[in-house]
Amino acid sequence: MADTHRHPFLHGLSKHRGAPPTVVVIFGASGDLTARKLIPAVYNLGVDGLLPADFFLVGYGRKPIPDDEFRTLAADAIKEFSRRELEADVWSRIAAHTSYVAGAYDEKEAFDRLAQHITAIEKKLGRELQVLFYISTPPSVFAPILQNLGASGLAGKYLGQPHHAKVIIEKPFGKDLASAQALNATIRSVFEEHQVYRIDHYLGKETVQDLLVQRFANSIFEPLWNRNFIDSVQITVAEEVGVGSRGGYYEQSGALRDMIQNHTMQLLALTAMEPPVSLDAEAVRDEKVKVLKAIQPLVTGPGGDVARAQYAAGMVGGKNVKGYLEEEGIAPNSATETYAAIRLSINNWRWQGVPFYLRSGKRMARRVSEIAITFRRPPGTLFADGGRFDLAANTLSFQIQPDEGLSLILNTKIPGLETRTQPVKMSFRYATTFGSNTPEAYERLVLDAMIGDGTLFIRGDEAETSWKLYTPVLDYWKSVGRDGMDTYAAGSWGPANADALLAPGRAWRQP
Repeated sequence: MADTHRHPFLHGLSKHRGAPPTVVVIFGASGDLTARKLIPAVYNLGVDGLLPADFFLVGYGRKPIPDDEFRTLAADAIKEFSRRELEADVWSRIAAHTSYVAGAYDEKEAFDRLAQHITAIEKKLGRELQVLFYISTPPSVFAPILQNLGASGLAGKYLGQPHHAKVIIEKPFGKDLASAQALNATIRSVFEEHQVYRIDHYLGKETVQDLLVQRFANSIFEPLWNRNFIDSVQITVAEEVGVGSRGGYYEQSGALRDMIQNHTMQLLALTAMEPPVSLDAEAVRDEKVKVLKAIQPLVTGPGGDVARAQYAAGMVGGKNVKGYLEEEGIAPNSATETYAAIRLSINNWRWQGVPFYLRSGKRMARRVSEIAITFRRPPGTLFADGGRFDLAANTLSFQIQPDEGLSLILNTKIPGLETRTQPVKMSFRYATTFGSNTPEAYERLVLDAMIGDGTLFIRGDEAETSWKLYTPVLDYWKSVGRDGMDTYAAGSWGPANADALLAPGRAWRQP
């Protein structure tokens, strides 16, 4: 095939995951996310033969950067952050189609220049290209970028054709319900919903994707996945790090906005949703929205469904670390939470009476993200003698990071002449089974956006439904200031007020 010889990217191209000819435009091209994640993601898609033959990368930012310098910066980012070494032949093909456009985000004329730049690429190539805009900027300029994409005609490029303009929008998607609704209104004034890909990189992680496979491809789980057999569900997103130099940003965010409202709610939706009628993107997203709408409003105040705290001085990794209020850029009377815990109730047939416990915090005992499903204990008639029988609740846990895999706690007999029991853990790890060099989340998500698969992205009504649940909590915390704010030692698993959310006989896991 002559085309295969002329376009090396076609070698080994997956027919199922092949993307159409595409221009990817990254807004915020000189930013940290672009260097750490986006450029390496594009490069690794090239290594895997998953970029189309006619693929072009355009960086856009305020800072004027010559094309050659941008290509050098991109190569340096790959060398430092890619999961694979830089291969000269792959990078040379990408670099040959890499360029940069400078301009302000609120400058319509600069977007006109961007449109002319893309048109010039198409004229040289002799064909029309799909354009994927990736907004990797601070949220303060989301709206100007979207509005100028509309004003310049870029948002409606080839609208109605199989391959048209698309836009990926990074988190945070709003800071409360009103701002999320306003951002969605701006989007709808420029793009149609099927052109929009609201990204949450957790959905690109292998274990998160595997959750649907485990639930719906294994008949041993689905009959037990309900209130009759499950006692409770815990979702944990814990970080060892503190706020570091991001104190100014974090003061405006906090754990609820930064992690709970987006990452943990996505994990909850995939855990609790009903089986979709198909793997079609809209079928999956319909079920996610349904389960989010079934969550009961949260009770705030003493004895309610929420707890918050700030980390105090402690020890992490054998080193003494300071408390949140001592960090750079943090107000001495700050009411921003570095830890949040939530107790959720889902009012539907499958989950009535099963509590879902969500927590996320900084400066915790270790970095880990997991979903833990605890099953009801069997009747204690046969193994009721506590002296001989050490029984634990059966728990199925999906570890999302850092050591991706899943485990199941079972009770088993200890070898010997008398019957004694002990809990044991059966584990599966991606690294040991499939190798440790698995694709990064952004690789999957960028590819999915190029081919038009929205399954792992957030729909507009889904984002608003999540904010509708948590905005009253944020409003309540704002009204009471520091009242009810607990503390926890850095390096611990969290504050005492979070323990009160759990019913007697339950405790937070220490994964």
